[in-house]
Amino acid sequence: MPKLSLTLPGRKAKTIPLYGPLSIGRDAGCGVRLDDVCLGGRHAVIRDTTEGWRIDAIAPHAFQIKGQDTQSLLLTHGCHIHIGAAELTFLEDEPPPLTTPLPPRSREDRLVEGCRQLVAFSERLLTDYELPRLLEELMDAIIALSRADKGFLVLLEGGVRSIKVARNCQREALAQAEVQLSDSILDRVIATLQPVIITDALHHPEFSKASSIIALRLASVLCVPLLDRGRLLGALYLGNGAARDPFDHQALELLIIFAAQASLLLRNALLFNELRLDHQLLNEHPGEARYGSLIGASRAMQKVFRLVDKVATTDVSVLITGETGTGKELIARELHRRSGRARGPFVAINCGAIPEQLLESELFGHVRGAFTGAVSNQPGKFHAAHGGTLFLDELGEMPLALQAKLLRVIEDRIVVPVGSQQSQTVDIRIIAATHRDLEAEIAAGRFRQDLYWRLHVVTIELPPLRERDDDILMIARHLLHRSVREYQSAVRGFSPDAVAALKRYAWPGNIRQLENRLKRAVLLADKAILGPEDLDLPPTPEPAILTLAHARERFQHQYIHEVLAFYGGNRSKTARALGVDRRTLFRYLVRQQSRTRRSQPPRHGRDDRRRETGPPGPAHAPCRW
Repeated sequence: MPKLSLTLPGRKAKTIPLYGPLSIGRDAGCGVRLDDVCLGGRHAVIRDTTEGWRIDAIAPHAFQIKGQDTQSLLLTHGCHIHIGAAELTFLEDEPPPLTTPLPPRSREDRLVEGCRQLVAFSERLLTDYELPRLLEELMDAIIALSRADKGFLVLLEGGVRSIKVARNCQREALAQAEVQLSDSILDRVIATLQPVIITDALHHPEFSKASSIIALRLASVLCVPLLDRGRLLGALYLGNGAARDPFDHQALELLIIFAAQASLLLRNALLFNELRLDHQLLNEHPGEARYGSLIGASRAMQKVFRLVDKVATTDVSVLITGETGTGKELIARELHRRSGRARGPFVAINCGAIPEQLLESELFGHVRGAFTGAVSNQPGKFHAAHGGTLFLDELGEMPLALQAKLLRVIEDRIVVPVGSQQSQTVDIRIIAATHRDLEAEIAAGRFRQDLYWRLHVVTIELPPLRERDDDILMIARHLLHRSVREYQSAVRGFSPDAVAALKRYAWPGNIRQLENRLKRAVLLADKAILGPEDLDLPPTPEPAILTLAHARERFQHQYIHEVLAFYGGNRSKTARALGVDRRTLFRYLVRQQSRTRRSQPPRHGRDDRRRETGPPGPAHAPCRW
């Protein structure tokens, strides 16, 4: 910022910063007040022009330069001005503490300096992954190259603009960044994905009337989109309030080249930062996010984990319920791993995937000659799980005849193979799982109530993925990284729109559906960042925005009828509770009824006319005065 050094006889020099026009004279309203009877009330004025800072005389013989009377002068650094007994020294902007000198003005030298800055930034990126510091260094380099007053880095996160960096030419952070850039210009760049350069914003035919331009008194603006393979990451926004140094097309070309490379560097930095945060969350806080092979930080899953801790060390039967794909077998394996039977076998059987004729043999085993094809003795799953845990998945699909035999085995722990008379004792723990509502199945006669109560010692209910908002993104990233390693893919993460779509989608197939979508995307995607289209998810819908008047009217309508219903339709009590006159409330209700009738389509026919002439029924509650 340019300054004036004011020296008066017998006094210490005083520094006056130049923010705008500065008047000099005897009047109390002057920026520099000099108590000298030889001077005029407003003697001279210093202002910023397109050529630079200039001093102009208002009174005759206003000031002297090197002993010569002068009426107007373009100021340069160190210029001494004598006005009466006072001496004023003009001091140009001090160069910011850059590690490199300011770029030359020629196009070729600017491009060379820009490439050098890019190389330096890339080298720092290899050794420093602190995203906030990298973004600040990126913006400082851009401001230095373009000679801007201030710069902003704006990112789009789930369709929402977020100012990540706001810096000035002194490499300082700007406070209240949201009000220091023009929304009109930024909106244009985001909508068109094209750069915008404005050399004289206050006289621009399109933007000169924008409130942000007028309020900020912007002289020159340069805004360039940050693109990653056609996808908008954000924008670089530069502002210059000095009319003497507007942005030119050379600065625009340089910034476009810089932005193309910076987008790649920025994307990599964001991806690395995202991966590092995931790693910290999953490994530094295992009690909060990772539970064995399970991932979950939501309250619902934390409740499940606590219940598993309590029952894992016992031998009680556990029934796991939940929708298909919620991870019931993972919970069963975790119960086994944390139990005293962890050294024993974990045997799982899907009761709904085996035909009824073979399921009994699979469970209890058979002897040679028990049925056609039984050429040797074959132990069943109960025998295989001896000393460990037997997991009966999809128990609700088991036929009723087998349910009776299963009940006996659970009660006595004695197994009789098919075709044999010899019983065998087994030492097992039984964990069952189903996606069906067993109580409804009992009512329909498809499941035995005694078996249900035998298994229903402890029930663990797994929440569906749509009720685990805090976990969806964490699970998706974990599954993505696993698929990337499995298929050796170049995919590295999700776009902000994909993150929003992941959280918004209902996931009827739960984690299994999510895993399948991610595998498909990893195999078929031709870019490093997955978007909603790669996951076969709908994009983020535009929110339905009501005008303030309509929103107020909707709330008022809803609230009045809620209060009216609370008082049983009594309009007098409702009016007193709302603090309005009873006639005011009556007129409002009549007006609303009239609007409702006008908005309804006309009805025709004898039945409709008869219905209209009948006594009207209460719309919300019977009205009593």
